[in-house]
Amino acid sequence: MPIGSKKWLIPDMFWPEHTSPGVCVSHEAICLLNLGESDCSADITLYFEDREPMKLRREHCGARRTRHIRLDRALGEGGEHIPRGTGYAALVECSVPVVVQY
Repeated sequence: MPIGSKKWLIPDMFWPEHTSPGVCVSHEAICLLNLGESDCSADITLYFEDREPMKLRREHCGARRTRHIRLDRALGEGGEHIPRGTGYAALVECSVPVVVQY
């Protein structure tokens, strides 16, 4: 039996607008763990309170591998960055069962 799921929801996400001097830059990440024998394609859609959803560029995670998707570096399909200073949620849809952590 495969370990994981093909759909994951992350309801509470936030990237601060500013950081204070001497404070680490946020490196929030969506982590995929693929324990299976097949590579994974992952589609991530972000949902906001005050704007339309944003689809990120497709991500990949090899078989028996892990992938850490840094949200400070993530880009939407149109090349836009995730807006700062606002709460959002994510739907992660994968081609094979994986484990997801935020």
